[in-house]
Amino acid sequence: MGFARTCSVALTGVEGVVVEVQADLEPGVAAFTLVGLPDKSLSESRDRVRAAVVNSGAEWPQKKLTVGLSPASVPKAGSGFDLAVACAVLAAAERIDPREIAELVMIGELGLDGRVRPVRGILPAVLAAADMGYRQVVVPERTAAEAALVPGVSVLGVRSLRQLIAILADEPVPVEEESLREGGPDPMLAGLSVPGVDTGAAALLGQRRPDLAEVAGQSVARRALEVAAAGRHHLFLEGPPGAGKTMLAERLPGLLPPLSPQESLEVTAVHSVAGVLPAGQPLIDRAPYCAPHHSASMPSLVGGGSGTPRPGAVSLAHKGVLFLDEAPEFSGRVLDALRQPLESGHVIVARSGGMMRLPARFLLALAANPCPCGRHGLTGDGCDCSPQAVRRYRARLSGPLLDRVDLRVLVEPVARSELTGAGAGAGAETTAEVAARVRAAGERAAARYADTPWRTNSEVPGHELRTRWRVAPGALEEVERDMERGLLTARGLDRVLRVAWTVADLEGHDRPDAGDVNCALELRTGIQRGTAMAGARR
Repeated sequence: MGFARTCSVALTGVEGVVVEVQADLEPGVAAFTLVGLPDKSLSESRDRVRAAVVNSGAEWPQKKLTVGLSPASVPKAGSGFDLAVACAVLAAAERIDPREIAELVMIGELGLDGRVRPVRGILPAVLAAADMGYRQVVVPERTAAEAALVPGVSVLGVRSLRQLIAILADEPVPVEEESLREGGPDPMLAGLSVPGVDTGAAALLGQRRPDLAEVAGQSVARRALEVAAAGRHHLFLEGPPGAGKTMLAERLPGLLPPLSPQESLEVTAVHSVAGVLPAGQPLIDRAPYCAPHHSASMPSLVGGGSGTPRPGAVSLAHKGVLFLDEAPEFSGRVLDALRQPLESGHVIVARSGGMMRLPARFLLALAANPCPCGRHGLTGDGCDCSPQAVRRYRARLSGPLLDRVDLRVLVEPVARSELTGAGAGAGAETTAEVAARVRAAGERAAARYADTPWRTNSEVPGHELRTRWRVAPGALEEVERDMERGLLTARGLDRVLRVAWTVADLEGHDRPDAGDVNCALELRTGIQRGTAMAGARR
């Protein structure tokens, strides 16, 4: 009787559980039994592993073989267990020393010819193994760079099972020739991407991001973008078609500071599991941008779906920007599903087989026309929509959702002089110039909250702002008048205070004065008071 064990990782969302892969050989009729809650693709590993072992030059044991995946109560999915199963079987058959693989974590799919194919989710799987104390992992060669992002873990990238057998048996390692002709498609990368799951998250990754200097006019909207990026405040842009709402939103990720090392690992892990990690880019170090179409379903936006649940757009936009263009055209149920992640920063997808927790701390940007035809309020081009139609259209964005949006900006049509005048485009600030101010404001906020669990103004509870970090005396006079007139709720007051601190950080003030609070009040209520424009002209 032969017995051997090694380890692999079962992923649930971006969280992993180390699974012990055990192989037991006993005399009897040759059979291969796989136990431990495998899914369909994992059950098929019996045929893949057998063919890969034989085609790698090793002998398949003609005995009763049982492979167990422990803990048996945890569902296992995917083909990433193939490599661990093959090595456990070979160690039980004494082709390799069982002691050599007992403390290894192996992740990878096997082709019938013995090649080791990459799989999605390598980074979160290695992170889970490192958290459990494992320090050696074996992964496909194409994903070794992604696995090496985890500190303190020794990574071995292999191209084939034949190479791994030679390494474990201390034999000469064969040279595996590349089957890829130069310039041709690489079939080995096919498993790293999933057709149909990209919701725009990778659209700007690895490409030149659009510059804010390309936006003509829109001083108040540009100011709102700067405030949104500095304090991570959610933003609502309302205006007629062609005013520049989408242009502004596309330039918002460029204003956000680069991701910290920990944030980069979190974002890369989500994209790796979702199958939208750009080829040749093992680490995402810039804020992602996700812009799903307004026909997006609930699972595509918040995560889930049939079969193995996958991250949705809110998770693909983690630490970045989620832009919903034509927001009133989205399903009301889909929009209201955003309320929970906006508050908590994560999504919990519940299924009969268990629950999956996904990170979802994103900056939300909404864009909408003022009415179905988009011409409401414009001069010279009358609106054909009835008052009832306008009210119904605007009511598609629920009050509880909009109450969680700190900044509401009316985007006016660009004047002809700003587009074609002699000085059109001259003096417009670039993304780099605005991003420098955003970065400095973020550093001021981080220093202020250094001994707290918060890092940005949008995260601080209103009670703390009203008691621990007070504004300048007399700065809330305009706010108090709006509350008396019913234009501002108690939650709205907290939102105004958060935005006021961000405006003060951008201006370099120690605490918000009346001008900072009034600017925040204008950006919160959408009622023009002249303060936001004054800040935009500085």
